[in-house]
Amino acid sequence: MAGDYRRIHRLLELITLIQSAPGWNVRRLAAHFDVAERSIYRDLGVLDQIGIPYYFDEQGKGYRIRGDYFLAPVELTLDEAIALIALTRHVGEKQQIPFMAPAAKAVAKLRGQLPSKLRAAVEKVDGHMDIHLAAAASADGIADVYEQVRCAIATRCALRCQYESLGAKDQPQRAQELFLFRPYRLLFSQRAWYAIGYHCGRNEVRKLKLQRFTCCEPTDEPYKIPDDFSLDDHLGQAWRMIRGSDRHAVELWFSPEFAETIADTHWHSTQRIDWQDDGSILFHCEVDGLDEIVWWILGMGPHCVVRKPKALVQRVRALTEQAAALYRPQTRTIDRQSAS
Repeated sequence: MAGDYRRIHRLLELITLIQSAPGWNVRRLAAHFDVAERSIYRDLGVLDQIGIPYYFDEQGKGYRIRGDYFLAPVELTLDEAIALIALTRHVGEKQQIPFMAPAAKAVAKLRGQLPSKLRAAVEKVDGHMDIHLAAAASADGIADVYEQVRCAIATRCALRCQYESLGAKDQPQRAQELFLFRPYRLLFSQRAWYAIGYHCGRNEVRKLKLQRFTCCEPTDEPYKIPDDFSLDDHLGQAWRMIRGSDRHAVELWFSPEFAETIADTHWHSTQRIDWQDDGSILFHCEVDGLDEIVWWILGMGPHCVVRKPKALVQRVRALTEQAAALYRPQTRTIDRQSAS
């Protein structure tokens, strides 16, 4: 009997998955449920028998349910309802992630449809939960860019853009360049929204921050998002978002005062922690590029020492020496100006 219940639960979840989003093929479903692919084929056979009109969508590369077929309303568990309402209300209502305010309105509608007992149980807990994310970049002035990128992804029509990169001051002509951009993804990361796609002016996939677009308008030029594009593959093993060309094995020493805080947090997918007898730790990871991790290390002050690679040791040493120089009275121009 327990096996029957598990299969019924899997069937219901399978239906929900293929109805909610494209791309759910047999291999992905088998990996999601941790079963053999033949089990998924048997489940699909059951859907056939009970008359659920599913089909394989060649464009989306996965199974879908015909659009005119409606299932009964989804019944949420208490845990599902609390998690969903907490995320959408606290993140959407407080605009912690720009452009997610509609989520709060959507969950208010959902909340009203919950059974009275479940709604009462949710209200007892929800008022005592809070979610505070790191402050995000202001959404002022980028709503139109966000909308244009989102529409371009939906219609698969390229955008004509101008973009002010960090190096635009040294090369002002670049800020005036018009280029075609084919967005693949909208990504919220590191407190800001980014568009990831093919930059026709640079002939490569780029990450572009929405705040830096100075022009963004639709065109009629169609494009296709490559089937093999993967955000994870694109980012590689970057510390955060900036992927360098070389991979580095990093070893950092953290003092006992910082050791537990560092060890308690999942900083990178490759990290490994080795505890030392004195309460300190050795932090190991492999990263593609050093441009991001160097600033994270500097934020740890004297509680972190770079052991390797040598290139990272040299960069941290140079930057800390530059920072220390700013606090030497004899080298501080501002102090001399104040004295005069």
